[in-house]
Order: sequence, then structure tokens, then C-alpha cells
Amino acid sequence: MTTIAGMPLRYRGQSDLDDYPTPPWVTRSLFRYAVQGAWESYSCLEPACGRGHMADVLREYFSSVVASDVADYGYGEVRDFLAEPAQQSDWVVTNPPYVLAERFAARAIATARVGCALLTRTVFVEGVGRYERLLRDDPPTLVAQFVRRVALVRGELSRRGPSGVSYAWLVWERSRRGRGTSMTWIPPECREELERSGDYDSRVPA
Repeated sequence: MTTIAGMPLRYRGQSDLDDYPTPPWVTRSLFRYAVQGAWESYSCLEPACGRGHMADVLREYFSSVVASDVADYGYGEVRDFLAEPAQQSDWVVTNPPYVLAERFAARAIATARVGCALLTRTVFVEGVGRYERLLRDDPPTLVAQFVRRVALVRGELSRRGPSGVSYAWLVWERSRRGRGTSMTWIPPECREELERSGDYDSRVPA
């Protein structure tokens, strides 16, 4: 299998990166409909944290969350997940730039002690090249497909936006490797169930 996780990131500025903040309900859906566990006993790394919208929600579940990003958004550490020495954590959970999602997946699979979960476009699971480089030997243990299209807006956390792209959570759990890939669906009512007052309030970056 070709190694892709250690390739250096050619980063020239924030305009190079897919800055699409994750609505909080989308992150909560991972724990409600995809994976279950005693999260308070685990640590988590969010290595593409942006302004911290996903990391803030992860702190609702994990006992310890380290947030980082290759760009300085005023939140978390400035670190290149693909090039710098791996930060140890039980879980890696992130919404990576789509053009780098394969490399993020390979790196997370190799470094997370318990498992990793990536929010990515559903088309990630197709393609001969990606299959041969990653998915054939390291398939996700779970694909959690959103029934409702998820609206992500570039550079803005928004209640509304274009929703022409299909998204899924891809999960790799070490304890389930070798057992094939399961699939589940995240139902259309999950947004109303998981959205909370204050999720979209303006806030000062931590």
C-alpha cells in the first residue's frame, strides 16, 4: 500500500484550505447515531479545528480534547497534522479539507489508539486509486450516511446554506478491524433533535 500520511502539506495561506465550519448538530450525530462508548474515559484530537466549532462539541463527550490546525484561526494549537510528530490520543475526530481527506484518514488510522472518525463527502468511498491506496486494506468499520443533506458554508457557521453535497461519517475502530464495513443512516430528524439554543451565537475564539 502506498504511504500517503507523511507527505508534506504545501500550505500557502488560509485561502488554500477548505474552511467549512461544522454545525454542532452534525458533530453530535456521530455520538447519537454512529458510535457509542464511555467517552469521558477517552482523549480526543481534532487536527483541523478551524475556529473550534467541532472541538467545542467534542468537549461535551470526551474528558480531554486537543484542538489544532495548520492555519491560525485563533483557536487551538497551530500544528501540521500531516507533517509533525503525531500527538497521542485515543480518538481522532475531524472534518478535514476534502482534498486532504485521504491523507488525514491514513494518518488518523495509524496514530489513534482506539479509533477515528472523519466527516467527509460520501464520494470519498469511491474511486480506484483511493481504494487501492487506503480502502482495500483499511476500510472503515462503519459508514454513517446522512439522509438529509448537510449544509456547510465556506468560512461561516450558518443555520442555512447550499445543501447539494452528500456527507457521511466514516469511522475506523481498532477493535472492529477485519470484520468488514457496517452501514447505518443518520435520520432526517436528527438536526431538530440535536440542535441547541446558542449553537450559532457569535463567540470570541479561545
